[in-house]
Amino acid sequence: MRMNEPDVLDVLERVGAFKKGHFVFTSGLHSDTYINKDSVYPYTRETSLLCRAFAEKFADKEIDVVVGPAVGAAILSQWTAHHLSEIRGKNVFGVYADKDGAGGFILKRGYDKVSAGKRVLVVEDLVTTGGSVKKVVDALRAIGAQVVGVAVLCNRGNVPKSAVGDPDEFYALVNVELDTWTDGSCPLCERHVPINTDMGHGKEYLAAKMQS
Repeated sequence: MRMNEPDVLDVLERVGAFKKGHFVFTSGLHSDTYINKDSVYPYTRETSLLCRAFAEKFADKEIDVVVGPAVGAAILSQWTAHHLSEIRGKNVFGVYADKDGAGGFILKRGYDKVSAGKRVLVVEDLVTTGGSVKKVVDALRAIGAQVVGVAVLCNRGNVPKSAVGDPDEFYALVNVELDTWTDGSCPLCERHVPINTDMGHGKEYLAAKMQS
């Protein structure tokens, strides 16, 4: 039986993924809710269940390789490739893309050769703007891979398919609309609610503020 959105939300709540407070996302947006995807990964059974849902969704797409951006999504790529291999009865590779040091992603460690010319599924945990996923999609296309789809655990920013590189299919296990604000319009900042520096990019945000 395929997982539906309530099933996915139940898993995320069970592992303590939803946090309340004052957070800064990678995009620079502020929010009172944070989805801590890192809390999922220690729970191997739950991670496997979520990736099984990815695999079932794309089981008929003849995927050759599953790619996730480092770091966390490398775990998703492994589990998703494992389940696709079992479903299809053939070996589906699970690899990851490294940051290139210049704001983009690159396929290294021989993973470029594994992925070149192949049908690829890109997996990610969360998307807020889609920018990071698009960089992985661009890196794959640059080596001649065909990006058949992008699958994410949670679309938390109403991100459209065009924002992640316009793959053949963009799929989210769950869509969560969070209240977000820009730096200058954040009501939490106005009320001087402390920014969480343990999750998200609050620490980097405050460091940049100190330097400006």
